[in-house]
Amino acid sequence: MTDYQDRQNWDLGAWPEMYDTLRQLQALVFLSPPGLELNLMVFTVSSLAAGCRHCQAHGAYGVSRQGVSDEKVKALWDFEASPLFDDRERAALRFALAAGSTPSAVGPDHHAALREHFSDEEVRTLISVVAVGGFMNRYNDALATVTDQESVDWANATLAPVGWDVGKHVGEAHEQRSGPPGG
Repeated sequence: MTDYQDRQNWDLGAWPEMYDTLRQLQALVFLSPPGLELNLMVFTVSSLAAGCRHCQAHGAYGVSRQGVSDEKVKALWDFEASPLFDDRERAALRFALAAGSTPSAVGPDHHAALREHFSDEEVRTLISVVAVGGFMNRYNDALATVTDQESVDWANATLAPVGWDVGKHVGEAHEQRSGPPGG
């Protein structure tokens, strides 16, 4: 047994009402405008700021599963220097990095940049993505949730060159989930 022997008992899956409610909230937030692809990129970058490798793997793998090139997914780790992102995406990702940090580093310049590129509805969504992601980051990192092997394998192959590793989110065979969120 690992040092995290109680994690299966404390996992959100052991609290079905919370798990189901969170899944509904995630669906509402992540599928809202500006759209799943950018929302997943924002989630991934805010998870980078928070340090949750479990959420980084799931977010990045989710972006890849939306058809975004692995090159662009890897570039999320250095989006400011990458020519693969446009000004609109960079505004959202800068906000995600600042909002995912503790304490929050969001300032008026982030709001002004969001206002240039996004509607009020879209800004609410981006804020919500970071907020829901913050809950997920804190819960999964505090619990050391075991990341499913499919996501780990993809992240090891794709994200290791940018410094990702599974960290404490590795588990024993009996702790493995069937696959990444959204199957």
